[in-house]
Amino acid sequence: MTVHTQTPFKNHELVESWNPGAAVRYERRPLRGRDGQIVDGLHAAWIWLDNPAQFNSYTTAMVKDVILSFRRASNERDVVAVVFTGAGERAFCTGGNTAEYAEYYAGRPDEYLQYMRLFNDMVSAILACDKPVVCRVNGMRIAGGQEIGMACDFSIASDLAVFGQAGPRHGSAPDGGSTDFLPLFVGVERAMQSCTLCETWTAHEALRSGLLTEIVPVLSVEGRVVVNPLVVTDRWTDEYGRIVHGRPKVGSDLENGKKLLRAGKIDLAGLDRAVELLVARLSTTMPGCLRKTIESVRKHKLAHWDANRESNRSWLALNMMNEGRLGFRAFHEGPKERREVDFAELRRRLATGERWSEDFIDALLPRADAPNGSAP
Repeated sequence: MTVHTQTPFKNHELVESWNPGAAVRYERRPLRGRDGQIVDGLHAAWIWLDNPAQFNSYTTAMVKDVILSFRRASNERDVVAVVFTGAGERAFCTGGNTAEYAEYYAGRPDEYLQYMRLFNDMVSAILACDKPVVCRVNGMRIAGGQEIGMACDFSIASDLAVFGQAGPRHGSAPDGGSTDFLPLFVGVERAMQSCTLCETWTAHEALRSGLLTEIVPVLSVEGRVVVNPLVVTDRWTDEYGRIVHGRPKVGSDLENGKKLLRAGKIDLAGLDRAVELLVARLSTTMPGCLRKTIESVRKHKLAHWDANRESNRSWLALNMMNEGRLGFRAFHEGPKERREVDFAELRRRLATGERWSEDFIDALLPRADAPNGSAP
C-alpha cells in the first residue's frame, strides 16, 4: 500500500511577514454555499479600503498594501474568490488621495512617475489575481476608484452608488484604466461621454450600460427596503428579479426623493448576500477551468492596458507640472462649494499666450473671498 505524506507547502509571498496597515484590511471569511451555510475548509478573501473619512481614496501606502493583499489572496490555497470593497456606506473609492496629490506630488513629476508605477502595479495585481475578483460597490466609484473597480471581474453594487470620472475637470486624464476598459464595457460613444464630461451615472444607468453585474436596493425605510428614491425606474425588475432601468429624478420629484433618502437608513446586508451568492456560484465550478476562463476574458482588458500603461504613466507624471498641479491644488485648497478652476479664464489666459508658472497657477486657484469663488 502506498503511503502519501504531506510535503510542507513553500511560501510564495514577496514579503513573508507582511500585514497591511490600518487603512487596508485583509479578511478571510468562511465560504457560504448557495444555501447560506458555511462550507468547511474554504474561504473568500475580503480586501477593504479603510479610509472612509476621505471616501476611501488611496494613499501611496494603501496602494502598496492593496498590491500585497491581492498577491496574498492569489496564493492562499483555500481561497475561492476575492471581494474588493470599501469601508462605510458612502464610497467604494474616489481615486487617489487628493491631499497627497496636492501637497506632495503636484509639481514633482519624477515623484509622481514612481507613484504611478505603484498604481499601475495595483491594477495589474487585480488583473493577474489567480482567483475571480468581485468588486462590492458600497457607494461612490469615481475616478481611480472606477478604474480599479473595472479591473475586477464582476461588480455588484448598492443601487445608491454612483459611477464616473473626474480627470479632465480636475487636471488629469482617466488614463489609469478608464480609457482602456470603459469602451469594452459600454461602447466607445458612452465611454467618451463619461471620460470627457465627468458626469456621474446612477447605479441603474451603469447596470443598463453593461458596467455592472447586478445592483441591490439598500435603503431601508420603516423596515422596508426600497429602490433608490433619487431615480425614476422605467422597469422595476428584469426576468431574474434584478432592477435594470433608472434615470435621475429632477425638480420636485428629486426633492421628495431626497426627503425619503434622509428618512431611511442604509442596510448593506442585501448587498453582502448578493456578493456571497455570486462567490458561492463561482465555487461550484472546476477551479482550473474557472481560472483559465477568467484569464481568457481578461485578455481583452489586458490588450489595451499593457499597450498603454507605460506611455500613460509618463504623460500623467509630466502633467503634474501644469494642469495636474493646478487641478489638484484647486480641489484641495479651494472652498468646499467650488473646487474647480474658472475654466473660461484658464482658456482665455492660455489663448493670449500666458505661460505656466507658479504665479499663473496661484492666480487661477479658486478663492472663497472672490465674487464667483474663483481667483480675482
